[in-house]
Amino acid sequence: MTKTIIGFPRIGAHRELKFATEHYWKHQIDQAELLKRAHEIKVAHWQAQKDAGIDLIPVGDFSFFDNLLDTAVALNVVSKRYRDLNVSPLDEYFAQARGYQANDETVRALPMKKWFNTNYHYIVPEFTKYTDVKLIGNKLFEEIDEAKTAGIDPKAVIIGPYTLLRLSRFLDGTKPADFVKPLIAAYQSLLNKLADASVSYLQIDEPALSFDVTGEEKAIFDQLYDGILGSASSVKVILQTYFGDIRDVYEDVIQKPFFGIGLDFLEGHYNFDLIKAHGFPADKTLFAGLVNGKNIWRNQYDLTLKRFAELKTDAPIVLNTSCSLLHVPYSAANEDQLASDVQQHLAFAIEKLTELVELDHIVNHDQGSEELLTNNQNLFKNVKHPFNQSVHDRIDALSDDDYTRLPKRSEREKVQKAEFKLPELPTTTIGSFPQTKDVRANRRKFRHNEITREQYDQFNRDKIARIVKIQEDLGLDVLVHGEYERNDMVEYFGEKLDGFVFTQNGWVQSYGTRGVKPPIIWGDISRNAPITVAASVYANSLTDKWMKGMLTGPVTIFNWSFPREDIARKDTVTQISLALRDEVLDLEKNGIKIIQIDEPALRENLPLRKSDWYKEYLDWAVPAFRLVHSGVQPSTQIHTHMCYSEFGDILTAIDNLDADVISFEASRADFTLIDELVADNFQTEVGPGVYDIHSPRIPSEAEIQDLIQQIISKLPVDKIWINPDCGLKTRSETESFESLKNMVEATKVVRGSIYEHS
Repeated sequence: MTKTIIGFPRIGAHRELKFATEHYWKHQIDQAELLKRAHEIKVAHWQAQKDAGIDLIPVGDFSFFDNLLDTAVALNVVSKRYRDLNVSPLDEYFAQARGYQANDETVRALPMKKWFNTNYHYIVPEFTKYTDVKLIGNKLFEEIDEAKTAGIDPKAVIIGPYTLLRLSRFLDGTKPADFVKPLIAAYQSLLNKLADASVSYLQIDEPALSFDVTGEEKAIFDQLYDGILGSASSVKVILQTYFGDIRDVYEDVIQKPFFGIGLDFLEGHYNFDLIKAHGFPADKTLFAGLVNGKNIWRNQYDLTLKRFAELKTDAPIVLNTSCSLLHVPYSAANEDQLASDVQQHLAFAIEKLTELVELDHIVNHDQGSEELLTNNQNLFKNVKHPFNQSVHDRIDALSDDDYTRLPKRSEREKVQKAEFKLPELPTTTIGSFPQTKDVRANRRKFRHNEITREQYDQFNRDKIARIVKIQEDLGLDVLVHGEYERNDMVEYFGEKLDGFVFTQNGWVQSYGTRGVKPPIIWGDISRNAPITVAASVYANSLTDKWMKGMLTGPVTIFNWSFPREDIARKDTVTQISLALRDEVLDLEKNGIKIIQIDEPALRENLPLRKSDWYKEYLDWAVPAFRLVHSGVQPSTQIHTHMCYSEFGDILTAIDNLDADVISFEASRADFTLIDELVADNFQTEVGPGVYDIHSPRIPSEAEIQDLIQQIISKLPVDKIWINPDCGLKTRSETESFESLKNMVEATKVVRGSIYEHS
């Protein structure tokens, strides 16, 4: 059989693209050098796929920041404010992703949201009345030339028009239907240019078909592809879907003249039922997503062969990944510090290529295939994980009372107002402060045994003392300790909890050049000692102001880790919740009266279909958060934080977290969430982020003042907190301190006007 993948990680085996891009942003290398290094990375990745035995190698999945942004730029979907910068095309591209600030010229970045149910973030394109959709970009064609020169026969890849419209933002009264005809023309031009370039295959990614599809949306999909496929072309078009099933459009899809249809048979298990009920055309090719592109465990060949046997069709079948391998690290080959019983079960991107090839040999009964299958069966015969009976006993003893905080929130709010005596519009930050070079160096020295534990801790105490003083000088009302001891908001907690193991180089792209190294959940999870108490208590001792304790929530720790596939998600999250509950109670016992439990990933594992939201996820994810904090006193204030997802449609569930204060990312999306809060009668106090920390630009005092005025015009003043939209870890100190100074000063001006009129 033919073997292919949907996409490949692009950051490089050792994050080479990250470092090259950041060097370009810092003017340490020029554009020519950046393009040279990017070329080397692409060629290495294509060659790795070819060497592994992959037949159809994707070209076009590479990106300097984000593929949806790449698609928008290629189709001339670029807002006027970026064109007016009159900078190079590459810098215009980065301005859309990161914002732009030079001299007196400043432009905000496009919004950024989570990519379906993953921890990857995409840039949200903007369609306006000025948008003139047409194929102008050469990136895909330049990469095709690069691939052919390197001896690669490319399968061209681009995100499809339906997904582009579904995930974009429409301004000036425009709507998706306004752009259907020009998109048809643009994709027809794409097919013609690919034919001229002698490209045989085009993979059009349409993951948005895994959402619920309304009648109006279905009509747009039909119009798009009836138009695009209406003219004969030598290019074989593959409609590629992933992250779920396509039940709402399956019957339409199989009737259209696609060469192939890619279906996810892991997250989209219902696709099996669709094939059983409606068949699969023998004159098309089924691209069967049978190797997991989102988790890092070895494929269990017996299960995959069973799934393969369920594909009752006479159509040709191509073995495929369930989604792009963008969501897993590059290679497990160098993870030599893990215990052998863990390491042998790992399959990162490179290893998944091998799995596709081995599965092909087994299905075809090639020579040596029996040994491949036997070896895989032996691997899965006695899979064990560290077991903790006390954890299971504790879970068995839980009752409804353990998930309920008393008294109700409205009564707690009165108690907390009297306890804290904060001014109107209290100011705070989300938690982290910049991880400067000396902070990273201190951690590296300690990890390499170049300094003692006391030297390491003293450095962090000095940093805490400095940042507490800076926050006091800035005039913030509620302070944080800066999180200098933390490498990553999930990895740090995983290192302190039993049941996790860690990779050396298991980096996965989160957005742009930002990578995360997710922990691996290997056994039962428990806390053997306090985690954050010492740093929080020390910081608290340095100030008369209120100090927030900072934790990552149970759902985020789970969603941003690689969990076991053979253990129920609810069971693992409940274990994490109990460990964090102990931490929260210890913080409270040690005088920390404001505790933030971050859940930025709450929406991340939400099923794509609304009918599955509660029974498959929210019915246990929301109580898991309540379990963490339900034991604290009424006067202890619980905060949480969420960012870069569409939260408007789950506001009821978020309110049911029963936190006292929730901070949201809002500024990058022009505060559209505030209207949704009002419409939903949201009761929790809120901190809509008043500036975007993922952009290097410094917002002015006047800009923030205007944003705060927008907020107080819609929400009750006594329900509002003022804060950035996320942690400051990735920003420079200059950017952070200047932005916070402007935020505090803007708040004082607005606060003064409120007092004058009260």
